[in-house]
Amino acid sequence: MASISRLPNGKYRPRYRDEHGKEHARHFDRKVDAQRWLDEVTAAVVTGTYVDPSAGRQTFAEYYAEWSARQVWAPGTEAAMGLAARSATFRDVRMRSLRRSHIEQWIKSMVTRGLAPGTVHTRTNNVRAVLRGAVADRVIPRDPSEGVTLPRRRRAAAAMTLPTPAQVGALVQSADAPFRAFVGLCAFAGLRLGEAAAVRVSDVDFLRRTLTVARQVQRAPGGAVDVRAPKYGSERQVYLAPSLVDLLAQHVAAHCPEGTWIFTGEAGEPPHQNSIGYRWRTTLRSAGLAGVKLHDLRHFYASGLIASGCDVVTVQRALGHATATTTLNTYSHLWPTAEDRTRRAAEQLFADSCGLGAFSGAWTNR
Repeated sequence: MASISRLPNGKYRPRYRDEHGKEHARHFDRKVDAQRWLDEVTAAVVTGTYVDPSAGRQTFAEYYAEWSARQVWAPGTEAAMGLAARSATFRDVRMRSLRRSHIEQWIKSMVTRGLAPGTVHTRTNNVRAVLRGAVADRVIPRDPSEGVTLPRRRRAAAAMTLPTPAQVGALVQSADAPFRAFVGLCAFAGLRLGEAAAVRVSDVDFLRRTLTVARQVQRAPGGAVDVRAPKYGSERQVYLAPSLVDLLAQHVAAHCPEGTWIFTGEAGEPPHQNSIGYRWRTTLRSAGLAGVKLHDLRHFYASGLIASGCDVVTVQRALGHATATTTLNTYSHLWPTAEDRTRRAAEQLFADSCGLGAFSGAWTNR
């Protein structure tokens, strides 16, 4: 219910009641201004964007503390969200006073400090989740981060390092015996570091040549090993190459007397990132290589699947991506283009028609 009344002093007093029955009013010198304000409020109520004028008194930090307590997050997500919120330069600004300029200044400060574009994007997206939560809670009328400019990220083709088959072979051969199967799982099954570290002997079906990815290893506060469910959408069954099955079988026979974890660290627990990182650096030195990260072996595996003609969904499932969009965003540059397919098709037509390849050297002018 809304109305406009004229006071004895000549001012106009528009008023309305919100969904909770609380009355709100303002005073204007002109009736047209009073009507405009009332129309704006009515439109906000109708479109669902209405915000109580008394809302938004909390600072960003205070709202985040309240909002985050209601969220269901994995430990890694909780840590990343907390880091982003603490890094915000506007954490002491009231929510209703937040402007796009606050977000832009924060982004500029991260870029000035030399943070990688990917890190800036991640932190900004995490803070955006908080601001969108505030919009949903009707604490603020709109998201002030909408449309802000972020630093350009390197194209996937330029940012990704793909080791060659010869380099991967050298790494497998250079790894010490207990670590060789670990390198094999990353390079020829595409497992992430934490997934490979958490494989149990029972996860491998040696007869059917499959591996079930059912958990991952993360470092808990204080350096303890934390075994938890894998990333969302990453539970999967990986189809293993026969040679990799043989490598795993030899590893189990030689290094898994208790038949529990395929790889072990301290006190019989699975290894964590620090110990794996040390062994990886040792392997790199032994192979005479530099600049190759363990995660690059996962890219190597993906590139091999794509080169063999696997479609997007097949690669997605093999890698444990939550969506095919993630797979395409990461590896779209590796799929053959229309021009590549046209050339191959034309070459096949040539070979089928003439009995030889166009570039075989056997074609002569006669």
